[in-house]
Amino acid sequence: MRAALGVRRWRRNPLCRTTDLVEAWIALVSVVLLCVAVPLVGLRTGTSAHESLRHAVRAQQELRTPTTARVVRPADAPASGPRTAESGGEERFRRSVVARWTAPDGSSRTGTVATARRHSAPGDTFPLWTDRDGRPVAPPMGADTARAHAITAGLTAALLTGLLVETVRRLAVRRLVLLRYARLDRAWAAAGPDRGRTGTGS
Repeated sequence: MRAALGVRRWRRNPLCRTTDLVEAWIALVSVVLLCVAVPLVGLRTGTSAHESLRHAVRAQQELRTPTTARVVRPADAPASGPRTAESGGEERFRRSVVARWTAPDGSSRTGTVATARRHSAPGDTFPLWTDRDGRPVAPPMGADTARAHAITAGLTAALLTGLLVETVRRLAVRRLVLLRYARLDRAWAAAGPDRGRTGTGS
């Protein structure tokens, strides 16, 4: 509103310079972009990211199967594969064990997997996700996680757009100020060094 009033005021002001009017229009356009374009970019980006992540979640749920693994013994070497459903914490809390589980085709599989259980004695069970071939995979992304990622993407896009608008505005205003100073210097040079002195021109 202040930017719009500024444009109106400068248009009616006899002292208005071209650079003043351009600066007022830049301020008005910047306000409109910050109030309209920035939220729209954030909303569009967040919505698009959410749709993509929802498709990814559905695809992961279709391609991954939950099962129950049984600990055979502690592993001699750390697991290099994906985390199990319980191993989503920090790396130092992960334990590698040799476990046995049932693949989607009904066959029995044995391998080294990581689990977040503090005590993994032989015979203990824990949830495990596998792919269609029975290999251990990470759990599918949850709906809440996908929503959080989409919100983060939308907010990031809105923030970057706002920063871009403000950066362009500042660069444009700086350019106008430099142009204004250059014109003022030329005007003073054209007026001569004696302007304003008593008796000048007599």
